[in-house]
Amino acid sequence: MADPKMTPHTQTVLRALLGRDVDGERRATVLAEGLYGLELSKRTKLPNGTLFPLLERLRQAGWVERYWEADDISEAEGRPRRRFYRLTNKGAESAPYALAAATANGATASSASTSRPGLAGGAL
Repeated sequence: MADPKMTPHTQTVLRALLGRDVDGERRATVLAEGLYGLELSKRTKLPNGTLFPLLERLRQAGWVERYWEADDISEAEGRPRRRFYRLTNKGAESAPYALAAATANGATASSASTSRPGLAGGAL
């Protein structure tokens, strides 16, 4: 599958999975272990109906992998298992470049997305 489209939501999720909102040791943990769904939802402030389809598109593109937490961890804490999402090697290599390119093109992309061709003067 082709590389994912760098929408603002995609960029937000990739930044979270790269650990850009944390520092030091925690960033290494995020890169190695990933984030579970609820934690990712809280960090990105994206609703589940936006977040999980986006994660699936990133997974299909080969940028993200998902896995279940070990049973013994969840049982010890008395809760259901968590599903974690982390960047694959391809995603970890590609995401910083894609984010940089999206940032560099941000000014032209944002102005293009706000224009509405065909509506000038009220005519379609």
